[in-house]
Amino acid sequence: MSKRFTATIASAATCVSLLASVAWTGPTAAADDAKVFFMLPNSTTIRFERRDAPLFVAAMKERLPDAEVIVQNGEGDPDRQQRQVEDALTQGANLIVYTSSDANLAAGSLKAAADANVPVLLYEHDAVGGKAEAHVLFNALAVGQAQGKRAAELIAAMDKDVVKIARVKGNQGEYGTNQYEIGQNEFLQPLMDAGKVEVVCEDFTQNWDPVKAQAFAEDCLTRTGGDVDMFLGMNDGTTGGSVAALISQGYDKGDIVVTGGQDATIEAVQFVVQGWQDNTIFKDLRVMAEGAADLSVAILKGEPLPDKWINGEVNNTFMDVPAAFLPVNNVTVDNVSDVVDAGIYTWAEVCKGAETMAVCEGKL
Repeated sequence: MSKRFTATIASAATCVSLLASVAWTGPTAAADDAKVFFMLPNSTTIRFERRDAPLFVAAMKERLPDAEVIVQNGEGDPDRQQRQVEDALTQGANLIVYTSSDANLAAGSLKAAADANVPVLLYEHDAVGGKAEAHVLFNALAVGQAQGKRAAELIAAMDKDVVKIARVKGNQGEYGTNQYEIGQNEFLQPLMDAGKVEVVCEDFTQNWDPVKAQAFAEDCLTRTGGDVDMFLGMNDGTTGGSVAALISQGYDKGDIVVTGGQDATIEAVQFVVQGWQDNTIFKDLRVMAEGAADLSVAILKGEPLPDKWINGEVNNTFMDVPAAFLPVNNVTVDNVSDVVDAGIYTWAEVCKGAETMAVCEGKL
């Protein structure tokens, strides 16, 4: 396990001691009319603009109706995002909810906030080298473990002595990318060591860009002459890129397995139903919005971070940041109803283009 990751549930006494040492105790304005900046990392991971931002804004509206939430997007450019942070501080930000465009280049933004005595709540992505009050994120190691376990199950079902896989990784150097790989490798490394699995292509995907993931997959298919049994991604952008590559090169669904999805975007869920993609990790963003909003209110009011959410820590090389690790759920065609039952999508949306598939029978 990475020493940057600790998800052990602390005792109540330990939590109180830890939180007392880092909890924000100097709000600069009344929480009721606070100005909160919600910094998004990019537009390539579509969940952030499509779902995270509106859900967080709504959750804050319930808790602090008079607070102002301003949403900005770094568009994958850490320099742009730092300018946005500095501008937010100039505008009188009372809290920055921060999803880094590049975790390894976030120290400047964190320092600017610390120098201005403005607290930062990390959201999903990590941010290396600076002070943060807390970090709300889905359990990245558990995501990787779920992806690796599913990949191993699919490999075991293949009637082949050696299964050739292509690994389409996330943005290089990110906490999430590192944890997904560690989790996947818990299941894949023994198979690789035994010669059952051969990695024929692998690379990181800058800014999680699906277009770059597609280009990588297309190049891999060309270089190997199509001798690939599985594309293993880390989120729905990387798996979606693999699916797009297969379609563009004339493959049929099922010719090559695509797995390792994450985020349960509607496109990915539709691919699962249609048979192009094997799975996606469902992360209930409504829960994330609730947690982030509760933590935001506590920070703004100078109160201890709520024990309801804090259950671990993430070391960002500057400090051990109190963390709210949220649960994840692996979704395949066998339990795709989970996303419908959660109210995320309707059956009509999920089954679009696949109305005749067995899973959609009687649902429309």
